[in-house]
Amino acid sequence: RATSAAALAKLRPAFRADGSSTAGNSSQTSDGAAAALVMSRARARALGLQPRLTLVSYAVVGVAPAVMGIGPAAAIPVALRKANLTNDDVAVFEINEAFASQAVYCVRALGIDPAKVNPRGGAIALGHPLGATGVRMVATLIPQLAPGQYGVVSMCMGTGFGAAAVFRRDAGAPRAR
Repeated sequence: RATSAAALAKLRPAFRADGSSTAGNSSQTSDGAAAALVMSRARARALGLQPRLTLVSYAVVGVAPAVMGIGPAAAIPVALRKANLTNDDVAVFEINEAFASQAVYCVRALGIDPAKVNPRGGAIALGHPLGATGVRMVATLIPQLAPGQYGVVSMCMGTGFGAAAVFRRDAGAPRAR
């Protein structure tokens, strides 16, 4: 349904009386399920399957549990460094936005062009199905990349971790429209 900035400003803080996270700028917990086939290129060929993505690198890093939402800001640079890439080499960043403030912080801290972040909507728009979020994000990433382009999927974890993975779209894989 339609909303406005004025209506969102009237929402009560979710966690602390003086807080800024509300139902209007936080992801909802959603039901969801996801599955992915992960295998070697040789096995895919043996099965007659066309790989869609190649996992280039990944990183899991620790951050203070009290600020676990900043995990992507810590993990993405490590994953990019392992892949010998920079922010400019990445076509799309899928950063899980449990809270708008957390996502905005990560984008600013990383110096990422906001137009390259969650272009088809993130968890606030699409939902945050616990246990399926990572595969949901990868599935959202795939059709946005042209063959040879790089994409990053990243999220925070409630105990003080951040995770990021760098993917490359495989040549010959059909691009969704």
